[in-house]
Amino acid sequence: MRLPFARLRRREAGAGAEATLGLPAHIDACLFDLDGVLTSTAEVHARAWKEMFDGFLENWASRSGDPEKPFDIEGDYERYVDGLPRLDGVRSFLASRDIHLPEGTDGDPPSALTVHALGNRKNILVLNKIADDGVQPYPGSRPYLEACASAGKARALVSSSANAGEVARAAGLADLLQVRVDGETIAQRGLAGKPAPDTFLAAARELGVPPERAAVFEDAEAGVAAGRAGGFGYVVGLDRIGHGHADALRAHGADVVVTDLGDLLADAYPPPTPGAAGAPGTAGAAGAAGGRARGEAKPRAGHGR
Repeated sequence: MRLPFARLRRREAGAGAEATLGLPAHIDACLFDLDGVLTSTAEVHARAWKEMFDGFLENWASRSGDPEKPFDIEGDYERYVDGLPRLDGVRSFLASRDIHLPEGTDGDPPSALTVHALGNRKNILVLNKIADDGVQPYPGSRPYLEACASAGKARALVSSSANAGEVARAAGLADLLQVRVDGETIAQRGLAGKPAPDTFLAAARELGVPPERAAVFEDAEAGVAAGRAGGFGYVVGLDRIGHGHADALRAHGADVVVTDLGDLLADAYPPPTPGAAGAPGTAGAAGAAGGRARGEAKPRAGHGR
């Protein structure tokens, strides 16, 4: 199959698939987060979180008599919600406002005042927005997945979202992903959410690849930290935000930071070699990763699960 972009071509004779993919030679599998990595649904999730929390906070303030400032995507989202499973995000943000609600159950109506009810309300909002707006993959997502498949790399989708499968299908990417570990998997198996590495480790096991031979692709600080905590062989950070986010991803363990998966396909980004300046685990890694971050700060796209 001929890949659609000229820059997916092999290098000169003797160059391997790893050079095309921008990965170290020892990587056999690629584990991709969804929102903010493969698809632009991150912004949709962010708007759904804000709408849900703002409605709740207004209701809470009317009951308590104490004013509550609205949910702030720039600050509250990154600090308390980004990359976490839905219910963990609800709990984390409520704790930041010193608000305590009963847990409730999965069947709670979205109007109830429980953690599960708020999570259900957020899920309804995001599904409605996806139905209205559709799902778009980022420009480099399908070309990169196709290049991975052509190179024989195993591929998994690892997302905190319970809707990950539906979103991947709507974006036209599901056929290129061999394994899925998502919010439903987390609930069924009792896995810890990011920044714990459990979800990525589960995906690597299903692919039959040890962590040290797998690469993690993440846009959230919690996800990058999970990749590093799991002992994965390479961690790629996706900076869709700007405003210092690339530095934060590197600080949490990213070996390299780019603004789109397509950046890894460019001939300008050869993979690191063991012991070379900029290789993972060397003193030059942070500097080399910084050199691969692309572009100036951009308006925030938002993330969400």
